[in-house]
Amino acid sequence: MTAQPSPRHLDALTGIRGIAAWAVVFYHIRLSLAALLPPAVIEWLAKGYLAVDLFFILSGFVIWFNYAPRIRQGGAAETRLFLWRRFARVWPLHAFILAGFIGFAALLLATGRDMAGYPLAELPLHILLVQNWGVTSELTWNHPAWSISTELAAYLLFPAVVLLARWEDWPDWALLMLAAALALCVHLIFAASGHTALGEDIAGLGLWRCLPEFAMGMILCILWQRWQAAPRAAPLALLAGLAWGAGGIMLGLPETALVPPVFFALLLALALDRSAISRLLGGRVLTYLGEISYSTYLAHFLLFILFKLAFVDDSLQLDAVQLAGFVALVAGASVALYHGVEKPAQKWLNRRPPRWASRRAAVPAE
Repeated sequence: MTAQPSPRHLDALTGIRGIAAWAVVFYHIRLSLAALLPPAVIEWLAKGYLAVDLFFILSGFVIWFNYAPRIRQGGAAETRLFLWRRFARVWPLHAFILAGFIGFAALLLATGRDMAGYPLAELPLHILLVQNWGVTSELTWNHPAWSISTELAAYLLFPAVVLLARWEDWPDWALLMLAAALALCVHLIFAASGHTALGEDIAGLGLWRCLPEFAMGMILCILWQRWQAAPRAAPLALLAGLAWGAGGIMLGLPETALVPPVFFALLLALALDRSAISRLLGGRVLTYLGEISYSTYLAHFLLFILFKLAFVDDSLQLDAVQLAGFVALVAGASVALYHGVEKPAQKWLNRRPPRWASRRAAVPAE
């Protein structure tokens, strides 16, 4: 048997999650920074949507680490509890932010303004978090919540993989081949639709971007658990990621083929690493940013809409003071939402599961 890793070893990955959340924030505000930043920086920020692919792989990693052994041992009972805990984790804050959008849409309606981005007919889909299961043609309401919708689908499929596929019993080479096949699936699905960038047609392809990458994260966790004591594993994973990235760029591979394998290899290298880089990413500040990253991710889109209405002129361009103010607003709101909404709601729901999600003992928050 492989030794169960300590949660402390996840600190660097938590720090990466915090950085990724802010990459998405700057991706969404980049066009309002054109007067402030050089074009090359704007182009770099325009790739911030790739942080979501990082989220998907990290999420698969963490879900496997936290729940695969429990579901394996507890079967159907633990599966029901798992589903309730994931609901308690993701839905309350989503509902809170969505309520803010509903209030904003009501103001638009009352003042006779355009509500094209807030179709009332699609609102039930957003409430149920199924809006990005291929049933809509474009992103509406809280755009970043599309990825939470697809993750919900991954959560529903996760117990079946644990109970039926038994990936932890597979040899290393088979797991690596499976990870490569999943990465290839992402590319082929996008290629079949005529797309070369992972950020294209999110409404139609977002689900098929999430599910394979989430599964890659599950495989990554299994390999990490096995290879922790192997001193050469981290540098070999790093070398593999850099080699695929450099080779792919030279060959002109589209990012649909390039990015998922690179993220997989580099995250594996980081998880196995015990160097100063890992300690830096696992420091207190970045770890805390990772802990509150869900609040950052879900709240920033609405906050930017309101910030522009209140403080930005018709040019929609931010100056340095306005940018600093918005960053401070998002950071402060993330802290407030995390401690005032996200965690209290999660704890409350975990202590009061419905009958179908039976439990043996009190369930703490994650």
